[in-house]
Amino acid sequence: MTTTDTPVLRVAGRPVARYVTRPELPTRRSPRPYLHPVTTLAGTAVTELSPADHPHHLGVGVAVPDVEGYNFWGGRTFVRDQGPTELDNHGAQRHLAFQLRDPDGFVEELRWVAAGAELLRERRTVAATELTDAAWALDFTFAVTNTTPGPLSIGSPATNGRPGAAYGGFFWRARKEATAPDVFTADSEGEAAVHGDRADWLALAGSSWTLVLAGATQATRRDPWFVRTAEYPGVGSSLAYDERLPIPPGDTVVRRIVTVVADGRLGRDEAAVLVRKAVAQ
Repeated sequence: MTTTDTPVLRVAGRPVARYVTRPELPTRRSPRPYLHPVTTLAGTAVTELSPADHPHHLGVGVAVPDVEGYNFWGGRTFVRDQGPTELDNHGAQRHLAFQLRDPDGFVEELRWVAAGAELLRERRTVAATELTDAAWALDFTFAVTNTTPGPLSIGSPATNGRPGAAYGGFFWRARKEATAPDVFTADSEGEAAVHGDRADWLALAGSSWTLVLAGATQATRRDPWFVRTAEYPGVGSSLAYDERLPIPPGDTVVRRIVTVVADGRLGRDEAAVLVRKAVAQ
């Protein structure tokens, strides 16, 4: 249940994603807007909401486990030399307003709040575009600005002492099936090979669907990919892979991720063609 409007994104007149602006969630799940369900054009769901294995995974959105010590991911916080720990440090992303709202997308303003104070102000731009009769693209850009008088930094369990756990940023909790999805890039295959890679794109292929994610931010160095397939199906970009990401007062961090949502299992060549088309639009 939600307490306010929930825009529905449409492609060629068909609903493909629902955006929840103010979810009713317990504090320990770090309440934040999310997209769920997200579906293929044929109607196959490719997201999960609050699954039993990780109740704080909320479809598609932006989640960060450490903003100057505050948890905007949900669940336990990884503490150096202590491990995952229940802390009263959860923040929330609060919807303020839509600057633009159309059937195929929106521009939104949000506040990232913790301990009664605003840490970040975000401008989020989301658009859905048809690619073929069996694939569409979700173009998701977020720009977060440090609105405090002092410096902030973004961290992850990896930067806090847990190797390989560099989650935090754009995150897509995918559909869980009886068999783990395949994951591959243009040059590598499998969770171990793709996790931490800075490939231009990666694909996650389930039984009858494929997601192809591209880090499309104009930057000299792409964020590494965070990938899970064996434990659960989830992919995202790592803002703080091996070191904390500083944000001086008034500065803004911008990231753009474009995701192809396709019916069927795509091969490398098909994935590459579609994702190039999606990023260019």
